[in-house]
Formats: sequence, C-alpha cells, structure tokens
Amino acid sequence: MFVDELTVKLIAGKGGDGCTSFRREKYVPMGGPDGGNGGRGANIIFKVDKGLKTLIDLRYQKIIKGDKGVNGKGSNRNGANAEDIIIKVPAGTTVIDMDTNLVIADLVKDGEEVIVAHGGRGGRGNKAFATHEDNAPKLSEYGEPGEERYIKCELKVLADVGLVGLPSVGKSTFLAAISASKPKIAAYHFTTLNPNLGVVKLKDHRSFVMADLPGLIEGASEGAGLGHKFLKHASRTRIIAHIIDMGGFEGRNPIDDYKVIRNELEKYSKKLASKKEIIIANKCDLPDFKENLELFKKEFPKAEIYEISALNNIGIDEALTKIADTLDTIGEENLYSDSEYESHVIYKFKNEKPYTITNDNGVWVIKGDEIEKLFKMTKFTEDESIVRFGRKLKGMGVEDALEEAGAKRGDDVQILDYIFTFKE
Repeated sequence: MFVDELTVKLIAGKGGDGCTSFRREKYVPMGGPDGGNGGRGANIIFKVDKGLKTLIDLRYQKIIKGDKGVNGKGSNRNGANAEDIIIKVPAGTTVIDMDTNLVIADLVKDGEEVIVAHGGRGGRGNKAFATHEDNAPKLSEYGEPGEERYIKCELKVLADVGLVGLPSVGKSTFLAAISASKPKIAAYHFTTLNPNLGVVKLKDHRSFVMADLPGLIEGASEGAGLGHKFLKHASRTRIIAHIIDMGGFEGRNPIDDYKVIRNELEKYSKKLASKKEIIIANKCDLPDFKENLELFKKEFPKAEIYEISALNNIGIDEALTKIADTLDTIGEENLYSDSEYESHVIYKFKNEKPYTITNDNGVWVIKGDEIEKLFKMTKFTEDESIVRFGRKLKGMGVEDALEEAGAKRGDDVQILDYIFTFKE
C-alpha cells in the first residue's frame, strides 16, 4: 500500500527528576548536599532510510511517546539519558507542524536526520543549587516535560522528471519502455493510483529519475479525483514531461486535453506551472496523429514537442536525450522558501509577555508555556522549592501584572488545574 500523507502526535520523553540528598557518613561532619541531576528525556528523531518508499510504517501510530530520563540519586549520581526514538522515513518526506503550518524539516538525503521533538532536560539535584550564601539547599527539580507536537508527514517523491497527462495517454507505457519500472498497464479509463519511479539510463551513460505520477483530471487542483495526491508529487521535479495522446484515440482532442492539465497546474501552484515543460506527443502510429499535431502546433507555436510511440518504441531516444540535455542546464532548487521553515521564522511578538492573565468567574487564570513548565518542574513538597517558585514568578512580573489586572490579596489564582491564593 502506498501511503504518502499522515498525521501523528509526538510526545518526547520527560527529563528525570533531580534528587534532594545529603552526605551522611560517620566521622564526616557537614557532609553537604549530594543530590544528582536527572537524565534527559528521549528525543524523537526522524531519519531517512533509502530502503523505504512509503510512510505505511507510521500509518497506525497515532501517538509516539519517548521514555523518561532516569532520576538522579544521592552520592552525586546523575541519572542516565533516555534512549532516543528514531523513526525511519523515506527520502522526500516533509515534516510540518500542524499548529503553525511551518516546515520543521524536508528530508531528502539518505541518512539525514532531525530532532522533531526534543526530550526534556533532567531536573537539577540539590547539589546544583548550592551557593556560597546557601551551601545546604533543601530543594531540587522535577524533570522538564518533553516537547509535544502534532505533526503532518508528507511524502513527495524524489524525481528529476515528472510525467503528467490525463489518464490513458500512455505515461505508464512510456515509463515501462525506458526503464526497468514495471507499472501496471491496461486499457482502462481510470488513472494510475500510485506514483511509479524509474531510473532512465542513456547510451552516453547519463541517467535521471522519472516518475509516472497519478493522472490529472479536470478539477484536480480543487480536490477532484486524486487531487493534491498528484500535484504535490510533481513539486520536486525539475522538468515536467507532458504526455499527450496526439493520435486522438477514442475521439480525444489533444488541444483540450493540454488546456485541462495546464489549467490545473496554474490553479495549484504558479511555481509548479512555471517549471520547464517538454511535450511528448504520443501514439504517432495512429492515422490522425499528423493532422492533430499540425493543429496543436498552430494553437501552441512555442511548445517544444517530440513525437513518439511508446507502444512501438519510436522516437523515444530523441526525447530522452533532450530531457537529459535540459536537466544538465537546470540546477537543484529548494522546495520551500526560508519563510516556510520553522527555524527561519522571526517571531514578531517576542517582546510581549510570555504569559496571559484572564479572569474566569472570579478566578485569575495564568497561561504561558514558560510559567507552566516552571510549575511542572517545581516540587511543592519542599518548602524551599515553593519559595523559589514564588520568587521566580515575581521576577517574571506576574505579581505586578495581577495587581494591574485588578487582583486583590486573597483572590484565587489558577495555573493549569491548580488553584492558589494570591497573598504577600
């Protein structure tokens, strides 16, 4: 089964908890703090495996969760890091954050890998909090929560040339004639359901990858038929090879057929429609071929056309040589612009407060990733940890912000599912 698009939730591993411990040995007075730090939680890594051709291995994994790091222990023993989870994907996989719609990574090279969800850092043990002013702290941290992401994976096949055209114009026959690919071929009027890839080798030892992509129908850019399932696979190609049934088999009109495909390309993407195009006029062995070709040239005088018969292997070498020559002049291009990548986005609101305060039926609700993370890492069973939590909130300006919003001492304040009393 060919699977080229899916969504999955990733939950990276939580960091291990820090330890509150003191050295206690006979004849060793004032042993001091010796609580170790927790280990890092598991990262979730996507890695390209050239042996994979589909995303089917991920299809039934709705949630992927990483392991927690090992907790720290006494005697200054730090916890071990959790083992990373490596998800193997085929070359050509794009990973997109569903919340921001930004590209996390576009994986195209064998062995290429990226951390998609980062594991949380380990919580610090009390040894890490020791200072000259407080050389025996009685506090430590819980591990940091792992990153949670809802992502979409899209597979866009890696090919130099994409064969486009309406169903039954001879794309699969052409690919079978020029490569070792074995697409299913028959006299049916519906379209190929999966992209078929073939490596084309010329007599002069040049080679390139060609894809017979699922055939377009009218309305495909708006989701009709296979819709975007075809069009996204054409995105990576450097040349569009447009195959047309110029023989007019079963009364087809080559001019109308060409206009349908061009219209769908234009609607879907200007970038896709502007790619270099070579027209392959197929079925030159049919009686109406020459007449249809002359009418076509009059309608599209600038078109670059090559006459072939994929079934009888006529004119194919000339068409392939021209494709190879054209590829030699066209360099590789990035599929996505910098503004579409998560790592290149400059956040416009970075100077705004990292939290919000609202009043919900008399309860002041504080929301913000930084505050919620601090809350989750605080051990409220330790008095010093509670004091530190309050000091951190005050340093972030939360106390002043509450008063500015109208909060009074004694009011209820909520962070996540927990409610506190706002007091001095």
